[in-house]
Amino acid sequence: MTASVCHKRTTCRVCGSDRLYLFLSLGPQPLANAFLSDTNRFGSESRYPLDVYFCESCSLVQLLDVIDPEVLFREYIYVTGTSETIAAHNVSYARAVVDLLRLGESDLVVEIASNDGSLLQQFRACGVKTLGIEPARNLAEIARAKGIATIDRFFESEVGKCVRGSHGPARAVIANNVLAHVDETRDFLCGARELIADDGLVIMEVPYLRDLVNRLEYDTIYHEHLCYFSATTLARLCEAADLSLVRVDYVPVHGGSLRMYAGRREYHPSHTPAVMELLEQERREGLTSRERYVKFAGEVAENRRAILNLLENLSAKRKVIAGYGAPAKGNTLLNYCGIKNDLIEYVVDANPHKQNKWLPASHIPVVQESHLKEHHPDYVIILPWNLKGEITEQLSYIREWGGKFVIPIPELEVI
Repeated sequence: MTASVCHKRTTCRVCGSDRLYLFLSLGPQPLANAFLSDTNRFGSESRYPLDVYFCESCSLVQLLDVIDPEVLFREYIYVTGTSETIAAHNVSYARAVVDLLRLGESDLVVEIASNDGSLLQQFRACGVKTLGIEPARNLAEIARAKGIATIDRFFESEVGKCVRGSHGPARAVIANNVLAHVDETRDFLCGARELIADDGLVIMEVPYLRDLVNRLEYDTIYHEHLCYFSATTLARLCEAADLSLVRVDYVPVHGGSLRMYAGRREYHPSHTPAVMELLEQERREGLTSRERYVKFAGEVAENRRAILNLLENLSAKRKVIAGYGAPAKGNTLLNYCGIKNDLIEYVVDANPHKQNKWLPASHIPVVQESHLKEHHPDYVIILPWNLKGEITEQLSYIREWGGKFVIPIPELEVI
């Protein structure tokens, strides 16, 4: 680990407190998307602490070890357009925002971390002007090829001011699954506030901390995800950025997420009563108490033991185990559990950017789906378990040779 790649925070991103309690350590791990293209690199992978802290002042759950975003995001291999589930989500998402704000052809929607432009395509289909801001140059190029104007920059408050100056105010600034990636979260949200029109909204989706702890989603913890949000911490972050929460929706995507709608405080002086009730509900459920996270850490350790026991017993019986999907979350699970290519022979994935490579640390090869049909594994462990319905239907043909599925989270099961 070098200072130029990783540094460690000493204070909370939201409130600045140093009352930070370490409750879970997933060990030193390589970057979750650091796939290997050459077996000669197996012995030289960099690893970084994957330790999770609870702020006893504002309740934010967060990582303190921060990887340089230039290393993480300038070339990115997660493409939103490869999942049918996400594609359907994008259609309903765009329609919900268009209807809520009554957007028309003169209105601008800006998406931060716009990936390959898949969501903005749905807004364009509704007749709305769009602009993407995406730091991964490879993904920005894909979006531009689809006709989506895209700026390839990391977003911050100064970028928000600059974009407003060049493109005008946006009725909606959207950011999905990126707020958790940002080290300076207050500055990021202030930049989004700079960009919205007076009657505009900042609309962001984040994985929901309540689901993470209640459904044991520890595999969603990796170096890209610096923060793990509840409605409580979103409210406190919005206050720091001079915004108020107008609405918070629960959406099932990515294992359970919150979609927040925030407006300028001069037009929305306080969080709405429905939001305040949600904050009280989280307090009653223990999300503002460190004891809940200590309990979660114990449950994580037990899940690890159960997964290893199952796979080792199957391997002892000479059963062939394959994996389906090579998401970042899968690498957290495999590496925390210490699972390598002696237990899982290969993983199939639809993303060509991941095929013909090896997973970080576990060194399991990534191949095309046709490999399953050719080699008839006895068991397929679904690593993107949040898409298990879509995947088990897609791979239903493995039952022709008696194949079974293993779902590792939220509760280990064989189906």
